[in-house]
Amino acid sequence: MKIKTDVTLREWQLSDAAALSEILTNKKVLDNLRDGLPYPYTEKDGEFYINSMLSADKNDTFAFAIINDGEVVGSIGAFRQQNIHSKTAEVGYYVGEKYWGNGICTAAVTLLSRFVFENTDIIRLFAEPFASNAGSIRVLEKAGFEYEGTLRKNAVKNGVVNDMKMYSLLK
Repeated sequence: MKIKTDVTLREWQLSDAAALSEILTNKKVLDNLRDGLPYPYTEKDGEFYINSMLSADKNDTFAFAIINDGEVVGSIGAFRQQNIHSKTAEVGYYVGEKYWGNGICTAAVTLLSRFVFENTDIIRLFAEPFASNAGSIRVLEKAGFEYEGTLRKNAVKNGVVNDMKMYSLLK
């Protein structure tokens, strides 16, 4: 079933913690993300994350709730790198499993990219999905990101050594 997409991004609100908890207490979602997120993911965990995003340096962290038809369905952010990479930001995102395959992430990545390029001095966005995450790779390609190469044996997730793919979008 296709879900009608009316995707927007907005600043996090503490009231979004319950939606975050529901989305992230799903191993299929967590298996595609970096480690460090608790399981199960509680509303308190969501409040901690939201508070950290709201208090983050607005010149370095661009974090938003992904909204579809008025409902929080995921999270997206761009995180400025340091030192000689200060004009570069890493993009990360996820949506709840029931929203996969409906163009929501592609729309969100496109909106975030536009926001960052129009409102900051960042000139390069990049993302590093697991090579096995075909859905995320497709999102990046549809949002205009270009494949730069494979980072071989770059990560260990759930005890398995994984390749990652490097994608970027230039201003």
